[in-house]
Amino acid sequence: MSDTIAAIATSLGVGAISIIRVSGPDAIFIVNKIFKGKDLTKVPTHTIHYGHIVDKEEILDEVLVSIMKSPKTFTTEDVVEINCHGGIVTTTRVLELLLCNGCRLAEPGEFTKRAFLNGRIDLTQAEAVSDLITATTEQNANLALSQLSGSVSSKIHELRNDLVEILTSIAVNIDYPEYEDIEDITSNQLVPQIKNILDKIREILKQSKQGQLLKSGIKTSIIGRPNVGKSSLLNALLEEDKAIVTDIAGTTRDIVEGTIQFDGILLHMIDTAGIRKTNDKIESIGVQKSLDLLTSSDLVLFVLNNNEKLTKEEENILKKIKNKNYLIIQNKMDLENKLVLPKEIDSSKIVFMSAKNKEGMNTLKEQIKNIFQLEKIETKDLSYLSSARSISLLKQSNEILEKVYNDLKNNIAPDMVEIDIKEAWNILGNIIGETYEEELLDHLFSKFCLGK
Repeated sequence: MSDTIAAIATSLGVGAISIIRVSGPDAIFIVNKIFKGKDLTKVPTHTIHYGHIVDKEEILDEVLVSIMKSPKTFTTEDVVEINCHGGIVTTTRVLELLLCNGCRLAEPGEFTKRAFLNGRIDLTQAEAVSDLITATTEQNANLALSQLSGSVSSKIHELRNDLVEILTSIAVNIDYPEYEDIEDITSNQLVPQIKNILDKIREILKQSKQGQLLKSGIKTSIIGRPNVGKSSLLNALLEEDKAIVTDIAGTTRDIVEGTIQFDGILLHMIDTAGIRKTNDKIESIGVQKSLDLLTSSDLVLFVLNNNEKLTKEEENILKKIKNKNYLIIQNKMDLENKLVLPKEIDSSKIVFMSAKNKEGMNTLKEQIKNIFQLEKIETKDLSYLSSARSISLLKQSNEILEKVYNDLKNNIAPDMVEIDIKEAWNILGNIIGETYEEELLDHLFSKFCLGK
């Protein structure tokens, strides 16, 4: 990180202002070479200066330049931000001039990567930067801000400190057995300590389910035979005519998607092709996609026609979804009732509707809220994990410590579980970046936009 990087930090296009960010040991020196105004090498830190960007004698733009000196900057390096007039041509010319004078074009996420490598933020905070940029709801933004503040990191640090205390006790007993004033550590003494750590991890994992809902939303598939009202239901939920609605079976041959929001949670709605046997090659591909979505969806809305008897195909779908989050939409309640559901179906899973007339919509939304307990999501304390990477690592640590707990309960000697405890400690370190691999960082920051 001995070089100086530059990139456009705002969206490239027509606008009032665009910002070019420069970071590195020569940031101020390089910008000063192309700036006509005050000598930027002599101005105080965290100040803004008016002037022009010039290429030899040609004025490229009238600008404001922000000077922020190390270490109190985002990257902890010298940082300069050039506020240009918005526009692709002008902004690009200023960036090219910086590159010609010694800057290197930053890689995606390289500013945030430098902030991490220089100890300004940890990995959970770095991920939060990306989440804040892509937040689509107020809840998303609040969750990202909570992680960015370090509230999540503190919980992981606490777990690692607890494990360090246990490892220290074991190490002292192994290395200095001759000292009489050192208490012998037994398996029975470690059992409650490990259990306490496991309880903390399980609570974080429990809360993290809420974090995933807030961040990613609920993947919801609308499943059913042709002409039961799937597309009408999607249109009613979206409050727009996104899916084509006709009386012709097989109109929807591929998935149609849309997103709605209520109670701060996104529902990613997917209207699938009607499930039936067909000789139409294109339609059959759509049917297979519908069946595949049964396993990958967080919620299945199984639509049935109130005016028709249950078919064998529908009975098979009922069996496939019984262990998933699902609701049965008994649609077309404005028509004569001919549908008889199996007695074992939980009545709380049934929503009576007329999607065409938009009747039963409030009941449907209330049932979805009940399934995912959306009203119970705690929005005051958002200090829980939300990234799949972090949650996966925490689950790995949990599994290892569960094994340690069971071994200790079976009177396995403390020194025999030391390696497993160290492994759990290292995995927790991966969450916040105390331990990491360069390949992981490259993958993580490659998802960021340029200039961030």
